[in-house]
Amino acid sequence: MASDYAKSLGARLRSIRQQQGLSLQGVEEKSSGRWKAVVVGSYERGDRAVTVSRLAELADFYRVPVAELLPEGGPTRTDSAGKIVLDLEKLYDHSTDDLAYVAKYARAIQQARGDYNGRVLSIRADDLRALAIVYDDSPTSLVDRLTEHGVLVEDPRAFFNT
Repeated sequence: MASDYAKSLGARLRSIRQQQGLSLQGVEEKSSGRWKAVVVGSYERGDRAVTVSRLAELADFYRVPVAELLPEGGPTRTDSAGKIVLDLEKLYDHSTDDLAYVAKYARAIQQARGDYNGRVLSIRADDLRALAIVYDDSPTSLVDRLTEHGVLVEDPRAFFNT
C-alpha cells in the first residue's frame, strides 16, 4: 500500500508530465526508452518507490528543478523567506558590486510603483524569488546575504516614528 507521501509525489510527477503534454507512452518515446511507461506510471501511482538519484534524473528529463517534483510541504519545496524591507540609503550607498542587481531591481520597483520615499522599500516574496534566481541562490540565502550587508530593515515603522 502506497504511503500518502508516495501518492503526493506521484501526483506531482503526473502533473508535471501532463503540463508538458506527454502521455506515459510519450515519455517512453521522448526518452528513447530510458523511461519505461510502466515504471513512470508506477511512480505516479505511488506503487513504486523512486530513489533520489532517479528522481533527479527524471527532473532533468522534464527540465524542472527537483524541488518542483516534490509534493507541497516537502522539505526543499518551501522557503521561509517572504516579504522583506530594504533600507534604500544603505543599499544605494553600498560600495561593493555584490548587491548591484538588488539595487537595480529596487530602482525598477520604485519606478513601477511610483514610490520614491527614498528611505525604505518592501520587496514582495515573488520579487525576492526573482532576485534569488538572478543570484543563482535561494530566497533564504539571499536574505542572509542582505542581512550580512546590513541593508534589511527589521522594523520599518522606526523610520517614520522620528
